[in-house]
Amino acid sequence: MDYDDAYANAPYIAGAEDYPDRWLAASRSWAAGQAALGRRQEDIPYGPSGRQRFDFFTPPGTAKGVLIFVHGGYWLRFDRAYWFHLGQGAMAQGWAVAMPSYDLCPEVRIAEITRQIAAAVEVAAGMADGPIILAGHSAGGHLVSRMLAPGMLSPEVAARLQHVMPISPVSDLRPLLHTTMNDDFRMDEASAAAESPVLMTDRLDVPVTVWVGADERPVFLDQARWLAEAWGAAHVVDEGKHHFDVIDGLIDPESRMVQTLLS
Repeated sequence: MDYDDAYANAPYIAGAEDYPDRWLAASRSWAAGQAALGRRQEDIPYGPSGRQRFDFFTPPGTAKGVLIFVHGGYWLRFDRAYWFHLGQGAMAQGWAVAMPSYDLCPEVRIAEITRQIAAAVEVAAGMADGPIILAGHSAGGHLVSRMLAPGMLSPEVAARLQHVMPISPVSDLRPLLHTTMNDDFRMDEASAAAESPVLMTDRLDVPVTVWVGADERPVFLDQARWLAEAWGAAHVVDEGKHHFDVIDGLIDPESRMVQTLLS
């Protein structure tokens, strides 16, 4: 198997090069509107580095709880600024939304990013009462899955977890050892296994829905299925969706994705 090709999404998505600009434009527009309404708190620190920051969006009235969305990009690219618009669905349903950035490889290892996201969840949890829902896409799906490792979150925050949705997650990192991306990840067999949610036999008892697009690359269909089977989790294969548009369901408050996520 050519692992670099197997884990490459953009070459197999029409117009892939246009997606980042569209994401950023939609994100900036929606976030600016929320800021004008006084519903956006910007650049909240959860750790010492410049990227350890999140933005927090609050609905009118008292929030029902907090959705924390963690972005993807193979732990190598992007930040929260591309994804704010994905909070629309949950916000319209009365939930507060936190969206963190995090340090990227190769400056840090994936295990450090996992710890950073745990810190972000802890801080965001203190900004609103009620249940906590975690969602993440691709590498973000890996990161939110890792939050279910015992001891990753404080007992108080862990007790508030209501639902976790890894979207198109990388659940077994060991195949990535065979990609050129590992030059930046710097993983060996042991560290890849330690960071693989699919191998987490001990985890918090929290409902999980693994979501993936039906038109994704075969390895991502495998990665989602492996996690759902290993954890006995709900597994949704979203017809007509690929790796870049599978997250669009988060925008619509009436979508199946949002309704499932907030259930």
